[in-house]
Amino acid sequence: MTELGQYLSKKSASKAEISKKTGISKSRMSELTLNPSTQLRARELYLIALALDVDPCEMIKEIFKDEKLVG
Repeated sequence: MTELGQYLSKKSASKAEISKKTGISKSRMSELTLNPSTQLRARELYLIALALDVDPCEMIKEIFKDEKLVG
């Protein structure tokens, strides 16, 4: 499961409902939540945050909390 998948799980968010609200396909939502090599687009993250009624910046901080600069 991806960081986004874990985030949605913590929020008890339905992927089907988010898909319906955002226009992001169910298959794309599955990719984003299950496949770690799938890249989350900024527009997708923003729409998902709107659907969840959360601050997109806080969502970014939570999902990418383990990311570090290389040098």
